[in-house]
Amino acid sequence: MSETPHILHKKLTMQDVADAAGVSPMTVSNCFRYPDRVREKTRSTVMKIAAELGYVPNLSAGTLAAGSSRVIGAVLPSMRNSSFYNYTAGLRRAAAERGFELITMIAETPEEELSAVQTLLGLRVAGIALVAGPHAPELRQLLVLAGVPVVESWGGDGAIGRGVSYDVGAASRALTRHLIAQGRRRIGFVEVTGGGGQRYAMRLPAFRQEMFAAGLSDSLVLTVRAADGFGSGARILDEFLATDPNLDAILCPTDVVAAGALFECQRRGLSVPGDIAVAGWGDYDIGRQVSPTLTTVRAFSDEIGKGAIEVLVSGEGAKAPLSTPFALEVRESA
Repeated sequence: MSETPHILHKKLTMQDVADAAGVSPMTVSNCFRYPDRVREKTRSTVMKIAAELGYVPNLSAGTLAAGSSRVIGAVLPSMRNSSFYNYTAGLRRAAAERGFELITMIAETPEEELSAVQTLLGLRVAGIALVAGPHAPELRQLLVLAGVPVVESWGGDGAIGRGVSYDVGAASRALTRHLIAQGRRRIGFVEVTGGGGQRYAMRLPAFRQEMFAAGLSDSLVLTVRAADGFGSGARILDEFLATDPNLDAILCPTDVVAAGALFECQRRGLSVPGDIAVAGWGDYDIGRQVSPTLTTVRAFSDEIGKGAIEVLVSGEGAKAPLSTPFALEVRESA
């Protein structure tokens, strides 16, 4: 049994933890707010004693005096997309490095997003990270009136707050040019319209530009409201081949959809990339595990998360969108 003294019947303070651990209150504060400033052995001891005492720091303490808390809120449209997993990892690591805690909320509709933002504002967070997509009409005005720093990840010039994103149009052009350079002429493009903002909207115009520049038809565009899961890839390939049996390439909105299209090609006895090239987007783990491996766009979502935290903490919200990198990952499928 621990010999740490248990302090009962009163509200625990940082001083109580400091006394029990034999350190200063400032050391206890740094263990929670700036862990990189404290030696690992000391931090481990303080955190263990704090847990035994049942001490939880008030992360909003000092808000009225300092103007903000040490908590950042992030609203995500989904966790099914592994890009959001990497994005959240980037947010979390960057927040911790700057001595902030991160609260994440899932909101699959604009109405849910508005409610999540209201909750975060009620918690007096130091900043809010949104993801580009359709927003409730009143969201922008709410955030302007609140005066809290905001970033819109995957957002451009019209972002709420400051946009943080890679050049989606340039990535789409690079992938289209690659397919054309491989001799592909009948390229099918999947347009997603059910949300996602710049993550999807900037891809089609760039695809059309490259096809036009190469003197090729850009008519093979399949518009879907949502594309999620392996089954979507199979259905999309079915529709393209029904429209044009001579289809020789398909540009999918995610690697999961592309993997589904790849599986459907295998069921039909179509060689990839011999008969048809398949390209994805996002550089998900599935794309590196399937055979043939998927050619894709790597978005560095963790860098978007890191950039979002840097913008929120620095207060540089009025500047132009922050640009993060992308890479074309050429593998076996295209």
